[in-house]
Amino acid sequence: MHSLPTDLASIESRIRAIDPVSYAASRNYKDGAVTRLSPYISRGVISTKQVFEHIKTLGLPWYKVEKLVQELAWRDYWQQVWIAKGEEIELDLKNPQAPISNYQIPAAIVHAETGIEEVDNAIKELYETGYMHNHMRMYVASICCNVANSHWLQPARWLYSHLLDGDLASNHLSWQWVAGAFSSKKYYANQWNINTYFKSDQKGTFLDVKYEEFEHLEIPSNFLDTVPFQLETVLPSHLQLDFKRDKKTLIYNYYNLDPHWYQGEDVQRIFLLEPSFFRKNPVSQKCLDFALDLSVNIQGIQIFVGEFQELAKQINTENIIYKEHPTNAHYQGHAESRHWLSSVKGYYPSFFAFWKKCKKEIRYESEKGE
Repeated sequence: MHSLPTDLASIESRIRAIDPVSYAASRNYKDGAVTRLSPYISRGVISTKQVFEHIKTLGLPWYKVEKLVQELAWRDYWQQVWIAKGEEIELDLKNPQAPISNYQIPAAIVHAETGIEEVDNAIKELYETGYMHNHMRMYVASICCNVANSHWLQPARWLYSHLLDGDLASNHLSWQWVAGAFSSKKYYANQWNINTYFKSDQKGTFLDVKYEEFEHLEIPSNFLDTVPFQLETVLPSHLQLDFKRDKKTLIYNYYNLDPHWYQGEDVQRIFLLEPSFFRKNPVSQKCLDFALDLSVNIQGIQIFVGEFQELAKQINTENIIYKEHPTNAHYQGHAESRHWLSSVKGYYPSFFAFWKKCKKEIRYESEKGE
């Protein structure tokens, strides 16, 4: 896979290339017709609503677009859980994960030496490109949590740190779902499943078992060695900045790089990179560079490396505008809402409770657009 483009023309052409029918039929396969839009949604360049608005223009019946729209709704669902639970998304939300043998990461995962060929190839591709297929993420999480019995949090932090589409809500809550901490049962995948969806024919691995055998599996010997999660994000050094204290100021961050926000207006635009945020949630150089490259689409943007409170000493907070997000609850100024797929808000204990409520509204919107 080539590196992801960061210019607006390429991003918009990706939206136009969406094929909901092929997506629904093949999304779980290694070479399936996935949209590759998640990095831009995660970085706030585009919204789930924007993608849905395009889907409506295709004039397809609801049953042909429902799967893709449902996947967009999953992203909104994870965000709503995050808004409701805040930092509790780092804790087992519904059930304690059990059994747990360690609170680190299997070394075999970090070094791409699991012995499962497709998994090892996918981890190498992750390091090289910042991409991992969604179905493969579930395989990796299942091996970590349900075979090696590692608690989900540190492996989840490791994966988040390398994903260009890293989003703390969808990442951490998906890991919890696999580990049985945010679901009623654990998710398992055996070698047959991996062979089926990733077009391989490997046999005789520790995953080459029937599903009923998983609960009684011994931890494979090559998964007994574990390593801590260690990564430091190196932020750009201080740059020459020219701030105006009393000018309307938009604050962008790692989760909001919307190039159309107040487009054409005479405002001050600042990309805030807070060291405290990246110490708590480190990302690779590749991920940081991707975000910096995306910020180039925002004309006149200045990069400020420092805490919000430092910035607030230089700009009157009455003039500051930002988009509401769980990562910036400490900002001061005027918070604006993000663009959501539907008007359904708040915490729902399961996705399907959330989906049932918003599907009616979304379907009506979709069929109105046919």
